[in-house]
Amino acid sequence: MSELILDIQGLTKEFILPNKETLTACDQLSFTAKKGQTIGIVGESGSGKSTLVNMLMLMETPTQGKIHYREKNILNLNRREIWQLRPNIQMVFQSPTASINPKMKVIDVVTEPLFNYKRLKAKDKRKKAQELLALVDLSEEYLERYAHHLSGGQCQRVCIARALALNPEILICDEATSALDVSVQKNIIDLLINLQKKNNMTILFVSHDLALVQSFAHEILVMQNGVIVDRLSQEQNLNASEVTYTQCLLNSVYSLSKVKQRLLLEN
Repeated sequence: MSELILDIQGLTKEFILPNKETLTACDQLSFTAKKGQTIGIVGESGSGKSTLVNMLMLMETPTQGKIHYREKNILNLNRREIWQLRPNIQMVFQSPTASINPKMKVIDVVTEPLFNYKRLKAKDKRKKAQELLALVDLSEEYLERYAHHLSGGQCQRVCIARALALNPEILICDEATSALDVSVQKNIIDLLINLQKKNNMTILFVSHDLALVQSFAHEILVMQNGVIVDRLSQEQNLNASEVTYTQCLLNSVYSLSKVKQRLLLEN
């Protein structure tokens, strides 16, 4: 994991409120990610996680800072260059059912990105869709189904298959398991780990659940009020952190579900 693929430098986002006051959603965020590495980004609601993701996906323009992908600042790209960049950085959203067009069959959902980028011919559509579903452990019987015929976990697998269609180097998962049952969360995490090993992807996994993220992330960034307040490695004992906010996350109201998640992941 020596190849540097993402380098974030001093990323800041300020919003002007109706009363003319300034809200700093993200403040001087800096971190790097290597190829094949999983970076966990953890914090409660309002910590700046979503704003960070939106900036990485170029859905929000930073007030200042740089986002280097393979040594190129993507904030300086024009519209055509951004279109060319998109296949390399894909995203899996929090709500799987809301992320899928209810009028589209699964076969159309997972192949849509390929048609958008003219990487697939109509005659090869079904075969490619089968290959994508196989990556996420779904059989071809799901191809003709709609989202309302699927469980939450199955919908999220379809969303992951869609994100993988363009063979991205970076996969951003924004609370991708928080809407799922604990047992289904484990299955999705296991799936992401296996896919990462197979494709050598870099994963940015955004979550409010510190214990869950520590079970598989190589490095964890803890965010509070738009600032990275703690940096942890997978080998570290979370309880040994001297940062009060990190300890608060560990001892939050989600502690019972976290214990269950750890047990599931260990077993």
